[in-house]
Amino acid sequence: MKCPRCRRGPMFSEGNPWKLKRTLKMPEKCPECGQRYELEVGFWYGTGYVSYGLCFFFSLFSFFAWWGVFGVSTEDHRFFWWMGINAVLLILFQPWIMRLSRVVYLYIFVHYDPDYKRSAVRTFDYSTGDYYDEEKMRDKPGDRKPDDAAVRGDDPSK
Repeated sequence: MKCPRCRRGPMFSEGNPWKLKRTLKMPEKCPECGQRYELEVGFWYGTGYVSYGLCFFFSLFSFFAWWGVFGVSTEDHRFFWWMGINAVLLILFQPWIMRLSRVVYLYIFVHYDPDYKRSAVRTFDYSTGDYYDEEKMRDKPGDRKPDDAAVRGDDPSK
């Protein structure tokens, strides 16, 4: 699975998704083009929706494949066999599905750029590091914390 911007740099530090301790370990940015992978704080929360969609379509495909090969009936428990086998397959493929959902989600926001060496990387308003850096956050209008006088209810004109 490669970077969506240059399609050259790897998105994951570990090539094997079934090494479960490092399944989602990613470099901060693409080693080839410098594109940041986590575009903003909490960016990867949206992958839950993508993962749900991938699992739904996988289940739909496996159901129609099962129906075409074995047929579907509750009288001889074929439907329940499909449900059990589908659940086991979803659990076994989960590391790969989680990675694929991250790739698909990032591809929605970052598009291929054949001239990636000369163009700027795709960014959002602020990065994860900026979010936790107090100095940078004070400089952004709208993100200011209320000062102590406003919190206490003091009249600033006195």
